[in-house]
Amino acid sequence: MLGTLVLVCASVLCANLPFISERLFGIFPARRKSLPLRLAEVVGGYLFVGALAFVIERQAHGAAYSQTWEFYVVTVALFAVVAFPGFVYRYLWRKH
Repeated sequence: MLGTLVLVCASVLCANLPFISERLFGIFPARRKSLPLRLAEVVGGYLFVGALAFVIERQAHGAAYSQTWEFYVVTVALFAVVAFPGFVYRYLWRKH
């Protein structure tokens, strides 16, 4: 249960942080971030959350189960849905 909560919070944070923060991955200073750089950060966040899920599943069950391509398509789509509020805030709602 705790692992699920950690994954959901990490997903929301990693999906929206590139659109909210002007720093690279929320840590490194950047002059100006463009949309492609923000999308690359979202991909990096997806990979980080995937690695975190792998570690949590391995600790909970002793081994991580193998997945097919359908699993990854669904998780990418869910991550994009979770990132949508940050995108709307950055590019559609906030006045520049």
